[in-house]
Amino acid sequence: MPFSLWLSLAVVCAMGAMSPGPSLALVLRHTLGGGRAPGVAAALAHALGVGFYALLTVWGLGALIVRVPPLYQAITWAGAAYLAWLGIRALRAGRAGALEAAGLATSRRQAAREGMLVALGNPKLILFFIALLSQFVTPDMSLAAKAVIVLTAMLIDGAWYVLVALGLSHSRVLPWLQHRSHWINRITGVLLLALALRVVAGPLA
Repeated sequence: MPFSLWLSLAVVCAMGAMSPGPSLALVLRHTLGGGRAPGVAAALAHALGVGFYALLTVWGLGALIVRVPPLYQAITWAGAAYLAWLGIRALRAGRAGALEAAGLATSRRQAAREGMLVALGNPKLILFFIALLSQFVTPDMSLAAKAVIVLTAMLIDGAWYVLVALGLSHSRVLPWLQHRSHWINRITGVLLLALALRVVAGPLA
């Protein structure tokens, strides 16, 4: 793959990773609830989920998912339900109070599981990769070039959210966030519920 083409691919992946959404809210919540390690775990697991969808795209299976309405609809509703469940959990944690650790505690395993599920349950990732990544895939593309596409998408996503987790867990930033965790949980809860509604409404528009 020519460097100029790879650079275009990297820019596209970076724009997708940096756009606000449920992934950012998830990394914020786990960093706030458990510190650096759970935040990084959520980021890395999310990157694996992104890599999975990128792999589907280069194999041509992503387009198949979109062409089969029942399969795509099932992914859409499952993703929306999961985002709504996360939003309700965040709102319940918000009611517990800013300094009550029991309402906010998280672990690396839980963070990794939710990071993966948020990525896999986001149908907009499928559309993103089909609309944007597919333009970099050609019928005669080598296996190595396809691997570069998948690894680029996965590594850029993981690097961005790891940086977010590291920044949020800084010794000066994390105490400030934890002191205001009551409102942060409410805001992320409302955001996740709104995103769930948007996912459901999207295919109907």
